[in-house]
Amino acid sequence: MDARRLHPAGGMMRWLVLGPVWAWLLLFIAAPALIVLALSFSQAAASVPPYDPLVTWVGWWPSLHLLADNYVTLVQDDFYLDAALQSLLVASVSSVLCLLIGYPMALAIARAPERWRSLLLLLVMLPFWTGFLLRIVAWIGLLGDDGWINAVLLWSGLVGAPVHMLYTRFAMYVGIVYCYVPFMILPLYARLSKLDPALEEAAADLGAGPVGVFLSVTLPLSAPGIAAGLALVFMPAVGEYVIPELMGGPSAQTIGRALWNEFFANHDWPMAAALANVMLVGLLLPLALLRAGQRRL
Repeated sequence: MDARRLHPAGGMMRWLVLGPVWAWLLLFIAAPALIVLALSFSQAAASVPPYDPLVTWVGWWPSLHLLADNYVTLVQDDFYLDAALQSLLVASVSSVLCLLIGYPMALAIARAPERWRSLLLLLVMLPFWTGFLLRIVAWIGLLGDDGWINAVLLWSGLVGAPVHMLYTRFAMYVGIVYCYVPFMILPLYARLSKLDPALEEAAADLGAGPVGVFLSVTLPLSAPGIAAGLALVFMPAVGEYVIPELMGGPSAQTIGRALWNEFFANHDWPMAAALANVMLVGLLLPLALLRAGQRRL
């Protein structure tokens, strides 16, 4: 017999607890997503708001106007395809760099004495206490032609002229990795800190060296943390706008910058909405693959 029939108050309590959560998701996630989806089937117009209405009234009868022109333009125009491919490349490289930098840091924190772990994690999260834009501006001051890094290089005699680093791909990757590496460290630490040391000791007793222990025990068991960290870095990095705009220069035409230009510079809200929807659908595929991989792990 259904437990809810035996205890009707339990079903009521369940709805009282989950009802606000569902209402929040519908109001602030589902509803905006539907609005953006509907807007993408409209057409830009010189009006306020700057798009043609989807529904017009002919007498007492509504007339629905759905146009797929924006999606056709996205497929036919190489500019948007290049921006999407460049965003995927930037996000992939940034995710790998964050993994290469974050894994040793997470492993070191997990292996540190327990009394030091809280302090080390606090140092990892400390940059979040400062504004995002302020941290980016600080890197602009460091990487500029007259910045501190070039000043040290010139003073030491390693270079004879300032090295141009700002407004390059190098500066863009530095900014993205710096901002997102904590998102890689935290899930990796959460996984590595739960590993049973007895497994590594057993592998060492069976003759495996430090590298063999790491490759055969530590790395495979930390795979769920790696997958979670890659997702936390890759997903926001694909749509990143601020860092490529401030540090990447004109050549860093990512999909985030293309979306911003359509929305604010061109005032083409329907095209921006279509671009956002395509980017969202494009991210759902790797997310689904990630979830399938986590289930196998």
